[in-house]
Amino acid sequence: MKASTSLGTCQHLRRRALLAFIVLTYLTASLNGEASAEDDRLYDVVIYGGSSAGIAAAIQVQRMGGSVVIVEPGNRIGGLTTGGLGQTDIGNKAAIGGIAREFYQRVRRYYDHPENWRWQSRQEYQDSGQTRTGANEETMWTFEPSAALAIMQEWVREDDIQLELDQRLDRTSTSAHDAERRATLQSSNHDAERRATLRTSGRVRGVTLDGKRIVAIRTESGRTFRGRVFIDATYEGDLLAGAGISYTVGREGNDVYDETLNGVQTRQAIYHQFVPGVDPYVVSGDASSGLLPGIDANGPGEEGHGDSRLQAFCYRMCLTDHPENRIPFIKPAEYDPLVYELLLRNFEAGERGMPWINSGMPNRKTDTNNRTAFSTDYIGYNYDYPDASYEERDAIRRSHLIYQQGLMWTLANHPRVPDHVRQEVARWGMCRDEFEQGAGWQQQLYVREARRMLGATVMTQHHCQGREVAQDAIGLAAYTMDSHNVQRYVAANGNVLNEGDVEVGGFSPYGIAYGALSPKSSECENLLVPVCLSASHIAFGSIRMEPVFMVLGQSAATAAMQAIETNVPVQEIDFGVLKERLIADGQILTWDGPVKKPTVSLDPQSLDGIVVDDEAATRTGFDAMSHSIGPFVAIGYRHDGNTDKGHQSIQFPIMIEEAGLYQVRISYTPNANRATNVPVTVHAGDKSHKVKVDQRAAIEQGAFATIGEYHFPVGRALVEFSNAETDGYVVVDAVQLLPLK
Repeated sequence: MKASTSLGTCQHLRRRALLAFIVLTYLTASLNGEASAEDDRLYDVVIYGGSSAGIAAAIQVQRMGGSVVIVEPGNRIGGLTTGGLGQTDIGNKAAIGGIAREFYQRVRRYYDHPENWRWQSRQEYQDSGQTRTGANEETMWTFEPSAALAIMQEWVREDDIQLELDQRLDRTSTSAHDAERRATLQSSNHDAERRATLRTSGRVRGVTLDGKRIVAIRTESGRTFRGRVFIDATYEGDLLAGAGISYTVGREGNDVYDETLNGVQTRQAIYHQFVPGVDPYVVSGDASSGLLPGIDANGPGEEGHGDSRLQAFCYRMCLTDHPENRIPFIKPAEYDPLVYELLLRNFEAGERGMPWINSGMPNRKTDTNNRTAFSTDYIGYNYDYPDASYEERDAIRRSHLIYQQGLMWTLANHPRVPDHVRQEVARWGMCRDEFEQGAGWQQQLYVREARRMLGATVMTQHHCQGREVAQDAIGLAAYTMDSHNVQRYVAANGNVLNEGDVEVGGFSPYGIAYGALSPKSSECENLLVPVCLSASHIAFGSIRMEPVFMVLGQSAATAAMQAIETNVPVQEIDFGVLKERLIADGQILTWDGPVKKPTVSLDPQSLDGIVVDDEAATRTGFDAMSHSIGPFVAIGYRHDGNTDKGHQSIQFPIMIEEAGLYQVRISYTPNANRATNVPVTVHAGDKSHKVKVDQRAAIEQGAFATIGEYHFPVGRALVEFSNAETDGYVVVDAVQLLPLK
């Protein structure tokens, strides 16, 4: 990307025309009695959305000497950072710099003040996991929602940032443009766009454009905000959609970007899954009684194919067990017992785990998130959210609130909930001193994913796993490729299952392309999008973390100011200049730490001979699944957890169509914690051959180790693994038979 360094004649005329258009628009509004004195101001940058990305962007514009306004559709800033997500998801703290790191430094300083420890002492609190803070560390990564809000409000005051609350974009559609846009999409030559679930809601009345530039945005209250560059920092992407910029919703098929973790993923749905035997019907065993609420009668769809379904939303609850601050869980008036029948049946089928992740926050509070098959995620009830009207979104938020209130009351009170779960949940409640207007319940729904722009660059699984490297990186992401469950469906065996959960990591921090924040130059020249950025569903699952959104907000603001100073479209700025400024401002653009090699997945159909994956095997035990060490066949491998020795086995059925001598090979991933004496039995006709396999031993080439050569007659054969008397983890992945001549 190259920037013009002089203001030539064309640019001068262009700027004069733009200013004339702004003046004409203002005069027209004034004659109609719609403009106020504030509407006359022209800002360098107008930010729609006071999320963490929006706050970081505004701070950066102010630091670079620009004028800026944050137009927030709600009445609270900070988005999820102040809305309950106090257990910071990041993956690697060292990947976060700039204003984002400053925020977590401010969190640390906030909790250094004794007066901010009301319900427990500083010494009594211990954070854990990826956010653990060392004694000498200058940052802190866990915090109360009220603390995050206080910090951001103080920051906005310090920097004298203009903040306009309760200003929703006027999303009244202009139908003429809708028809024009649909015709353009239908004639598009971009295969990836046609095959993705691409949408456009068309331009809206609240977005004024002059050619390919946004001139102003107008809110439902009649306020108008004019700017040179605009930033959409909302979780929904309303500004980008309202400007007619193309975007996608849902999951692409794997074929769109040559990925393996996109689209329908029933084989990946190992975690947060129902235990076997949960019946899906209102009356157990009676299909004529109908499906229980939340089960998709049209699911799951074809493996790896795209759909418009979304990963589930929830509220990230802030709970407390302090008696003086605790509000007991209530049973909502709209409580429907059928909604929670699957929860109760899952317990009765054998689920023993706690249905939440209850991460400790300061002052005896929590950040509570989804866990197990039936939890805080309201699966299947958010599909319409991205393109919904404000009223429809309010209804979706309300339904999530009722669901979650009913869930917590059920877990704390219902006699069919196991005693150990009911007693533990009942000692918690909402916080009196958090989200006080909602009696402890926040307004900010955890919108994990809504619209995703189709921009100049699309971030994909290949970027996450290091096969592609962004040459124009403006920040790093580091989290696992993570999608929550998307749907519930009836499996072939008649039981209910969840689908959509994907949790694949094992890669180093990677760069996010500047091109993923900018629209195609053919669509808009002065908009940047740090939240609903251009990424595939599965890549967005890695990028969508609050610290990363702050990083991208700062980088977007820096690029916006550079575009203004050089008078070029945001797509044409000089990236070398941008990079230099970002580094000077503390952003981390390249990863200098230890580099993890991405794990390699082998397609069974690409392998020679007869290959049977563990997904086709019959198991007793071997329920644990992993994909942390490669190479492996298909989606991962199973192991025995180094427990229940002598009680776990797995049988790989093999059909021999041509008798003869075959080389038998097994796939496993060597490691120092593996067993050295794994019993494997090869059943060939009426003969059985027993061998012991050392799974600590390196495999010379590829993913398979040879265990012997045996003659097989035509018919069914079997390769069986056991964990009896083994001295470490037993791994089972796949079996391969190669014919020998």
